[in-house]
Amino acid sequence: MSETVTYVVGDVHGEANRLSRLHGLIFAYHQNTHPGLAIRIVHLGDYVDRGPDSAQVIDLLMALEAQPGICVISLAGNHEALLLAAVQSNSVSAYRTWLGNGGDQTLNSYRNRGLSSVPPAHVDWLSDRPRIHVDPTERRIFVHAGIDPNTYPAEDDSIYLWTRSDRFFHVENWHGTIVEGWTIIHGHTPTMDGYPEDECEDGIGRRINLDTGAVYGGRLTCAVLAPGREIKYIYS
Repeated sequence: MSETVTYVVGDVHGEANRLSRLHGLIFAYHQNTHPGLAIRIVHLGDYVDRGPDSAQVIDLLMALEAQPGICVISLAGNHEALLLAAVQSNSVSAYRTWLGNGGDQTLNSYRNRGLSSVPPAHVDWLSDRPRIHVDPTERRIFVHAGIDPNTYPAEDDSIYLWTRSDRFFHVENWHGTIVEGWTIIHGHTPTMDGYPEDECEDGIGRRINLDTGAVYGGRLTCAVLAPGREIKYIYS
């Protein structure tokens, strides 16, 4: 079986043009640097809200999944959960919460297409997003917000979508837990300087945060995980 290079993309938030450009950079880098190796692209969630074209972001991801020869894993983020809670329920409160967290911009992206709401095909796709992806061979966990090292994997999905707990953010807290020695790659919490946050405690674990604030004027970031090589980053 061919070795696989994994490309991990942080929070998009409706930045469709930048996501399209980043995908192009990923494919060019892969062709130039790792020709012949398999390719896997993991998106860490938060595709919608706040940015200019959430509808197009979903179209891009659905089209990428349909391409042959590429493994694409697109995880759910908390903003996907907010959208689904709003459009799949009759709750006025859920709808207002979504609109107050960037849902207005998402609705506008559909109104610009002549639609009054999120179409069923997009709702179905969003509903099918996994909450977490685990690679036991490489001892890596991919998740939108993080995990609770004290309870993982017996924890509620809301942890994967929402956590900002110190128990997760400080890698020394992983000592003696099931995730000791693992690498956990996540988004959700924008970094302060627009660059990835890479916290590593020798022998205990490594946490990489790829939410570099694209929708706030920062970068849209991809981490390159290639066999036997140091992690590299691609920016759009």
